[in-house]
Amino acid sequence: MVERPHRTALSTFYAPGPWSDRVEAGDAAAHHAHVKRLSLGDPVRLTSGDGRRALGAIVHLSKRSLGVAVEFVEHIERPADVELLAPVGDRDRMLMLAEKAVELGVSVWRPVIYERSRSVSPRGDGEAFREKLKLRQIAALEQSGGAWLPRACAEVPLGDALGVVTGTTRLLLDQAGERLGAVSGAVCGAVSIGLGPEGGLTDAERSQFVGAGWRLVSLNTNMLRFETAGIAALAIVRSLLR
Repeated sequence: MVERPHRTALSTFYAPGPWSDRVEAGDAAAHHAHVKRLSLGDPVRLTSGDGRRALGAIVHLSKRSLGVAVEFVEHIERPADVELLAPVGDRDRMLMLAEKAVELGVSVWRPVIYERSRSVSPRGDGEAFREKLKLRQIAALEQSGGAWLPRACAEVPLGDALGVVTGTTRLLLDQAGERLGAVSGAVCGAVSIGLGPEGGLTDAERSQFVGAGWRLVSLNTNMLRFETAGIAALAIVRSLLR
C-alpha cells in the first residue's frame, strides 16, 4: 500500500473486537476521519489494542460510521510487561502521564491512592475520570500507531496495589535511591515502577514498598513532578528491555 504524497502519516483508528475482511468502526472513528478530511479510497490503519494491526482502505464513511476494507493484518508480539503504579493526583497531570505511558508501551496502569493523594483537588479518580483517561489512552494508541492498549485498573490504596503487582523487578522512584542507570543490569523480565504523589511518600508508605521487596532508584538530583518522573522512568526501562 502506498501513502498519498500529501500526507506524512497514515491515519490510525481504534477498532477492538473481531475483524473480518471489512471492519466497521463507530462514531469516534467517523468523526476523526471527517476532521482529518479523509475520503473513500484513502488508506488507513486499524489497531485493536490487543496486538493486531491492519492496513486497509475506506469503503464507507458517514457521520456515524467508518467502514474499512482490510487488506493486511499483522500480529505484534506483546512487549515485556512494564507496570506503572501511578499516584492519584491532579487530573491534568494524570492524563498527561497516562497518554505518554501508552506511547512508551506501558502494560498495566495501576493508580494508587496515597495519604497525600487525598488533599489534591481536582484529583483524578472515580468512574467518570477513568472513562476520560481511557479515551485519552486510546487516542495515544492511535497517534502512536501502537498495537497494545494497557490494562487499566481502578484506583486502590497502596496496600491493595502492592498485593497484586505483576513485576518481578520492582523499582520505586526515590531521590535517596541508587541511580537508575547504575542498576540497569538488574532491570529484566516484568518490571513494576512505583511513583509517589505530589508532596511525596510518607515514611510509612516508603517502608511498605521496601518491605515488599521494592528497590529504591533515582533519576535526578532535582525534585521531579510525578508525571515527569513517570515518563522518564518508563522511557529508560523500556529502552533497557528492548
